Amino acid sequence: MEKIFENNKKWVAQKLSEDKDYFNKLAMGQKPRYLYIGCSDSRIPINEVTGTGPGEIFVHRNIANMVVHTDMNLLSVLQYAVEVLKVKDIIVCGHYGCGGVAAAASNKQFGMIDNWLRNIKDVIRLHEDELMSIEDEDQRHRRLVELNITEQVLNLSKTSIIQNAMKTDNAPRLFGLVYDLKEGLLRDLNVMEQENCMTRYEHIYSLQQE
Repeated sequence: MEKIFENNKKWVAQKLSEDKDYFNKLAMGQKPRYLYIGCSDSRIPINEVTGTGPGEIFVHRNIANMVVHTDMNLLSVLQYAVEVLKVKDIIVCGHYGCGGVAAAASNKQFGMIDNWLRNIKDVIRLHEDELMSIEDEDQRHRRLVELNITEQVLNLSKTSIIQNAMKTDNAPRLFGLVYDLKEGLLRDLNVMEQENCMTRYEHIYSLQQE
């Protein structure tokens, strides 16, 4: 912990040398453009990856970047971000080499986390034919990571929070991104632009308008 406190003091000194009012400005409030729903993996420092600073991204993280409709933590973050902070873009971001996704794809038991991973096993079941057609295990895992992101964006679009937001003039855009640990690059999966996904999303929206 000594290292943590030492680095903190150095960081404060650096920020104040650049702008003596830096912390006073931050303390006045936040108005982030983005809500980031990502994996808890420690190798993805999202502000560094995206070149953004404090106050620009509202963050929620959990194992394997899941959007679960019974997760009150996630739903509370989502509602606050959409209805109070008025974020413009919501990002669900997964990453290749995700341990949670790999664990869900295995036949092993890991304890308490198995209940959480059950949600990813449902993704596997939905896309079993496609996944089983991929012979290379690494490529199959990479594809599962992408499919999981896609399904979580769709789960996001089905929440009442997003459906209600779609009826307003400030509806946020939804994105599914995948991060490649070996390259450091983010890639847009264009989830909401895929024809089948858009059809499902528009159907949800139309139902809310009736």
